[in-house]
Amino acid sequence: MKNRRPRRRSALIRPLAIVLALFVLGLTYAALQPATQSMADGSKDQIAAGKALFTQNCSSCHGLNGEGTSQAPSLIGVGSAAVDFQVGTGRMPMANQGQQAPRKAGTYTSDETAQLAAYVASLGTGTSTPDSGQYNPAGLTDEEIARGGELFRSNCSACHNFEGAGGALPEGVSAPSLQGVEAIHIWEAMRTGPGQMPVFGQNTITDEDARAIIGYLTSVEAEPSGGLSLGGIGPVSEGFWGFIIGIGGLSLFAVWIAAKGARAK
Repeated sequence: MKNRRPRRRSALIRPLAIVLALFVLGLTYAALQPATQSMADGSKDQIAAGKALFTQNCSSCHGLNGEGTSQAPSLIGVGSAAVDFQVGTGRMPMANQGQQAPRKAGTYTSDETAQLAAYVASLGTGTSTPDSGQYNPAGLTDEEIARGGELFRSNCSACHNFEGAGGALPEGVSAPSLQGVEAIHIWEAMRTGPGQMPVFGQNTITDEDARAIIGYLTSVEAEPSGGLSLGGIGPVSEGFWGFIIGIGGLSLFAVWIAAKGARAK
């Protein structure tokens, strides 16, 4: 009988030690974890206002808590940048369910867009809406803009074409035109990868590179056209029309010369 009590005590020590270790681990994690995304992307009042807008206008498709439904994907962890892009460019809310949401006039004001972005950001960590220094091309040198053109042609022109005029993609979708798109939305598209666009992270395109690309697109859009743009496709369309007009004109001229010579005889 005397030996049973120590055994019982030793049997209780292990689970108590495990519970204590888990408790200490939880306290350590809570103390060392970084500030939450919600406080980084908006105040409590802004998040509350965004939640009210979301519940009224977005929850029917994305779920009451942004968990997603059969009609729309989950928004947990997408971050505020994706919301600012989709809502700011008028792609969301979608007028009709389709394969691709087109850019159109926005439904919400800039303040309401920021509120929605702050609420979605509070649901889980994701890419935050950038500061102006991350995307504003003001102050770039000619060399930096030229480097942006090289980066754009290497990474983006296959879909958006050489001057950002857009183009067709497989399966009935298209790469939208980048002309007239705000710089912040171009940055957000690079970082969040909307639709079929890949995500370009910092390891692929740094903020300095992103600014250079935006600077190139801004300079191309501001530069007056010296003639027909031919879709901005470059030497392909130029060579095609050169062949049609040049070879076609020479062929017609040769036929005219032959017909005139035959009449002279």
